[in-house]
Amino acid sequence: MKKLILLMSAITLMVSCSDDNDDNPSTEPQLIIKLDFDPNQQRLDNLGQPATIPAGNAAQTPIIQSMSANYIEFAPTATTLLGQGEIIYEGAETNAGGDMAIDFQQSIFAGDDDVFLSIPLSQVANGSYEWVRVSLAYQEGDIQVLTDNVGEVTGRLASFVGYNNYITSFDLNGSTITVNDDVLQGFWAFEALGFTSQGQAPAGATTVPNPLFATSPVPQGSCVVTGEFSNSFVITGNETEDITVTLSFSINNSFEWTEVNNDGKYEPSAGEQVVDMGLRGLIPSVSN
Repeated sequence: MKKLILLMSAITLMVSCSDDNDDNPSTEPQLIIKLDFDPNQQRLDNLGQPATIPAGNAAQTPIIQSMSANYIEFAPTATTLLGQGEIIYEGAETNAGGDMAIDFQQSIFAGDDDVFLSIPLSQVANGSYEWVRVSLAYQEGDIQVLTDNVGEVTGRLASFVGYNNYITSFDLNGSTITVNDDVLQGFWAFEALGFTSQGQAPAGATTVPNPLFATSPVPQGSCVVTGEFSNSFVITGNETEDITVTLSFSINNSFEWTEVNNDGKYEPSAGEQVVDMGLRGLIPSVSN
């Protein structure tokens, strides 16, 4: 009987400790990465300079539903080479399709004003950072399409802007797109009214704004967008509260195509071809 009482006491103590732990979760401060898609943010070119729509092309601003990135890095200076800054996130990759590629099935997705990533601040090296680099992988959003039979309709566009992407299949607005292979940057799929299509924009033609082109270039096709903090982002190691870094991406006329009929409407039935799906700039901001 004495042994039974001791055993029951031990179990009670274990349960009590477990309950205490559940009631007091870790309060370690986090670095939170949020996404924002701004239709009014300045439209930039590959060099980070203001860009107009080329003659013979037209563009529209999509409504982004979700995005995925494969790499996020904080860079201390304008001369910090890609990969030599503080890498806070690297997505999964695979060679299941033959070459090394982003593993789409393991990607993280977030929508407008959503949290993309949250990690303990203790995992980020102390330092002062002036720039952020984000390697984009995927965008999904709504665009307007002019059709022959039903006029202008809203469709859902999936844009794969990563350097190389291994896809088994994915859901696009209720329709399943099966690939089971690698696809290069520029692969897209489209759904409207239950019908789907897919194609390939020129690989390497996707706009990737990099204001540090002269001092810290990125490989062509990498889709690494670079943005500057308005003030240096400093991590001391003594933080007691969460820090949120919001990545504001320009979607200002970011979906671009070649015009056949000069009406500013995207008409694939007329032979108009998608040429660019890249985001048009990045402005990071910091808040507590």
